[in-house]
Amino acid sequence: MVDQETLSVGCSGCLSTPELQFDFTMAFQPIVNLGNGTIFAQEALVRGLNNESAASILSQVTDQSRYRFDQACRVRAIQLAAELGIQSMVSINFLPNAVYQPDLCIRTTIETAKQCNFPLNKILFELTEVEKVKDYAHVRAIIEHYQKLGFKTALDDFGAGYSGLNFLADFQPDFIKLDMALIRNIDQDKGRQAIVRGIIQVCRELAIEPIAEGIETEAELAVLKQMDIQLFQGYYFAKPSFRSITTHLNLSPG
Repeated sequence: MVDQETLSVGCSGCLSTPELQFDFTMAFQPIVNLGNGTIFAQEALVRGLNNESAASILSQVTDQSRYRFDQACRVRAIQLAAELGIQSMVSINFLPNAVYQPDLCIRTTIETAKQCNFPLNKILFELTEVEKVKDYAHVRAIIEHYQKLGFKTALDDFGAGYSGLNFLADFQPDFIKLDMALIRNIDQDKGRQAIVRGIIQVCRELAIEPIAEGIETEAELAVLKQMDIQLFQGYYFAKPSFRSITTHLNLSPG
């Protein structure tokens, strides 16, 4: 289990929720930078202790345990990243509705990073869409507070679900991750190509870096590289590694 003493530095809202009745760990999938041939980040993805799927773990999260689960994910991701000697950024998903107050709920993250000697400026928070955002102003406050502390932020699954241009009109994360539904077979779909080009133009004007996720084929990658995207993630490069990291990749920008 995640160390409960570590969680005790968090806000009272988290501590008032019941302890988790299940344990979990993380797999890591690289986000690669083909512009300079490096691994930009490793995304921490929830898994069961025997590599059960994220869905099997998330299905056990209740409204009452959501807050503690969110905090526990942060702790476990940072602890594992330190244990595995990750030198790149580590990307951690967070649930916006699980953050009571940005300044209080971040304390556990900061304390864990200090204990593990993991630099705060190497932590990237991804706003996920497993639940509908209830309060846009609250999400904006979270993003702005995290950026002020030196964390990087990303909007996951852009182009699907509840998010979209409304998010970017209200606040700007450092990155957006293009949803894999937009990426799939983009080499064969003029409509998807036009949409992605439009999103990239918006990103340029707002100083946001796009990340193309869900890359599975060389043809998809080729089209996206022509659009001047630098950051990529997907099975084409590596599947998530259970409690380990993939480091030996062909990251030639050519």
